[in-house]
Amino acid sequence: MSKKFIILILVAIGLAGLFLIRNRLTQKLAEIKKSADIVLEDVKKEILTPPPLRAIRESEQAYLTRGGVIKWTNINRANNGGLAALTENQQLDIAAKLKVQDMFARQYFEHVSPTGGNISTLLDGVGYQFIAVGENLALGNYENDQALVQAWMDSPGHRANILNNRFREIGVAVAQGMFEGRKTWLAVQAFALPLSACPQADETLKTQINMLERQIAELKVKADAILTELEQLKGKGNRELYNQKVNEYNSIDNQINGLIAQLKSLVAQYNEQIKIFNACINQ
Repeated sequence: MSKKFIILILVAIGLAGLFLIRNRLTQKLAEIKKSADIVLEDVKKEILTPPPLRAIRESEQAYLTRGGVIKWTNINRANNGGLAALTENQQLDIAAKLKVQDMFARQYFEHVSPTGGNISTLLDGVGYQFIAVGENLALGNYENDQALVQAWMDSPGHRANILNNRFREIGVAVAQGMFEGRKTWLAVQAFALPLSACPQADETLKTQINMLERQIAELKVKADAILTELEQLKGKGNRELYNQKVNEYNSIDNQINGLIAQLKSLVAQYNEQIKIFNACINQ
């Protein structure tokens, strides 16, 4: 058997091995990519809007305040199962105020505006992200804040919003104006479980994952280019150049394997955080 023939066999065997390595690398990268594709679930926003409440008994001395409505709301929560007090949130206050103003301006008393907007639309407008939200509406000359909140408590749907143990924050707006030809009060309660109540995934991890994926992709392009060169060297008997290219390929392969190990670790950490977040929002 000639020396040249032996060299050709060795080159062929070497190339076959390198192609197997490339295939394994491609498969490994695909598996990592698949595991890195676990993403945040879409937040299934819960919106609770019982039918608007009109006053049955009204007072000539009616007067309502935002602070008083919040106070009596939290008193009722404490008196019914010892629920935690709701924290006033400025963004929710603004959304509630916008709702009152819109109802007076457009002369409607519904959760959905004639323009099609609702509490979710208002919260999007003020930049408030939520998992669950509730809205209570009231129309009429209620004697005071306690009477208004009691009227809501006497209505099953509104009571459920006030005593919902998922809600953590509240916004309130009350105002007097002309509605349906008479002077009266409109009141809005906006309850919410903010998105921030659930632990957020560390976005720096995601950034690091993306960076590693780019580095690996760049190295893989270089590795594939070397394989192409090796294919072109097949049968030319230039063993020294061939070995040089094999060493270059092996060096890149080692770099890629090291980056893949880092990537796997980061993906595992990130996916665990995502799982915890997804479990929280779906409670």
